[in-house]
Amino acid sequence: MHKLFALITSTAMFFSLFFPASTQATKEQDAIYEKRMELYKKAEAVSFIPWYYFAAIDQYERNVRQVRRDIPTAEGVLGIYIKPEIWAGPLNKDKNDTNPFTISQFGGLGVDGNGDGIADRKNDEDVIFAIARYLQSYGTDHEHIKIALWEYYQRSKTVDLILGKVKIYKKYGTLKLDEHAFPLPLYTNYSYKNTWGDARGWGGRRIHEGTDIFAGYGVPVRSTCYGIVELKGWNKYGGWRIGIRDINNTYHYFAHLNGFASYLHEGQIVEPGMIIGSVGSSGYGPPGTAGKFPPHLHYGMYKDNGYTEWSFDPYPHLKHWERLEKLETAKSRK
Repeated sequence: MHKLFALITSTAMFFSLFFPASTQATKEQDAIYEKRMELYKKAEAVSFIPWYYFAAIDQYERNVRQVRRDIPTAEGVLGIYIKPEIWAGPLNKDKNDTNPFTISQFGGLGVDGNGDGIADRKNDEDVIFAIARYLQSYGTDHEHIKIALWEYYQRSKTVDLILGKVKIYKKYGTLKLDEHAFPLPLYTNYSYKNTWGDARGWGGRRIHEGTDIFAGYGVPVRSTCYGIVELKGWNKYGGWRIGIRDINNTYHYFAHLNGFASYLHEGQIVEPGMIIGSVGSSGYGPPGTAGKFPPHLHYGMYKDNGYTEWSFDPYPHLKHWERLEKLETAKSRK
């Protein structure tokens, strides 16, 4: 009996380890992706604007909501937030107006998208059709949509982030782009600990905005996400470095590289596990400076909230990605 109990327990532990309880959560997330895509496709059908523009706007706004306290939590599957005065019209005294006729008279963005006679800015169909009509009023080609985004957000950085997501969604044709990879191959010899926030003195008093992963010269450095290469070049602090923006408005920073992958260029789409460079010791001086410290990868993460950008601790994410990749490797060997 004890042996049977031990067998059951060990089996349960095995499945919990290699097949986490997140299976149900994955199914729920897939269902949400399907609902979102259905809404994007509906907007595409009425506006003749490709679905990936709506997906990019929605994804940008969703991630802004997650890091801002001045925007209410989304109640539907979409993350797009339209301010009451924009929805109802700037001169409309009733900022909570849901009448499509009076909203139109005041030049509001709100529309009745689902045919229930109400223009509800908390209703996903109403919101996506409002965005579709707004974009369509400028035109359906890329350049006119770009102008529409600038007029709406009044921020070049936001326009660039959204259009970056457009490129990614267009290439892969799916919303399921949540996969990540550890920045170094797991078979290599490396070590790291949490160094985010430690004091740094070179170049002035500042904190360490990242995690240092020590490894030998030439060890491959990989993209940790699906994203766009925003930056590639030299910096006196980071040496040869690369910046990648993912679909979650997060900027992934790789510094002190020994060199870049020959095919890598700014504006390029990358994906998890793709080699982008190699470990080095460049930086702390003019171009070509190297060897002032042991070879390692400086890896940082920065979040954009629609106004500004700040650094946050990448260590927990690195440990999580490392663990998941080890689990995937173990499963593939079974």
